[in-house]
Amino acid sequence: MNPVFMRASLLALLCAAPGATFACTSCGCSLGTDWADQGYFTDGGLHLDLRYDFVDQNQLRRGSHKVDKSTLEFPNDDEIQQGTLTRFYTVGADYAFSRDWGINVQLPVLDREHETIDEGETDVATSHTRGIGDLRILARYQGLFADRSTGIQFGLKLPTGAIHDTFNSGPNEGEGIDRGLQNGSGTTDLLLGAYNLGNFGSGFGSRFERFEQIQLKQALNHREQFRPSTQLSLNLALSYTGLPYVTPQLQLNGKFEGREVGAQADYDNSGSRTLYLSPGVTIKVLKSLSAYSFVQLPLYQDYNGYQLAPHYLLSVGLRYAI
Repeated sequence: MNPVFMRASLLALLCAAPGATFACTSCGCSLGTDWADQGYFTDGGLHLDLRYDFVDQNQLRRGSHKVDKSTLEFPNDDEIQQGTLTRFYTVGADYAFSRDWGINVQLPVLDREHETIDEGETDVATSHTRGIGDLRILARYQGLFADRSTGIQFGLKLPTGAIHDTFNSGPNEGEGIDRGLQNGSGTTDLLLGAYNLGNFGSGFGSRFERFEQIQLKQALNHREQFRPSTQLSLNLALSYTGLPYVTPQLQLNGKFEGREVGAQADYDNSGSRTLYLSPGVTIKVLKSLSAYSFVQLPLYQDYNGYQLAPHYLLSVGLRYAI
């Protein structure tokens, strides 16, 4: 296996992270390059990852169509969100105990600005929250077959993020922000997944690596009259490993997100079906250090009710092998 590709950097599923479940401001992100950690680090040792994600949700959508906010009248019978800008700083660690077993731990720190006009209001309410999100722990086993091309994933998302942040200004000042916009969901979520990897035979085809992954996130409990949506993500990836220091990659990312549940949920404006095309590149900087960058471009977006969506998502990071 090409060592450059083996170091293709982790970019964990955003929407599996807390705070990436945006409810009525659904991010649509489903990027899945955690496959490097989940499938290729069979040599043991520790791998550290530092990642920055930029998500600017500035497009109001309803169903599969864009909504022109200038055509809406205020006060309105619905909450009309104006924009949400979130910056994620995620610290990750992956440790392979053996060729068959490994574990991945991730903790995000969020910096989020949000503006909305509540139903019956004409003025904008704003919030600016900062803090850690929910801790994500994911184990893997890839000893199902002798070639270790297929593996399973299982773990938990733990409720370490805050759920009581409030608006800073406007008519909603001091009131709680929507639960889908809090740094954490408040719930313990089950994570289950499976993946398969390989190449396209010998010769020139061996330079192309493929990866397929499916992953489910399901809340195991309610917290203060709220349960986050169930999420199902599917990732298909292709990577070219024929270059000495650069590994171009291309992904197709699909995600199905159900509705939030509970008295504190925004049931009408939650849930989505999205499909993104995600080109990216990993560059080997030093023997044990690589840098990576990905951009997600929407191919299809379908949202329940009024939701904010991004025109694109940007992710960059560094990964170091110890």
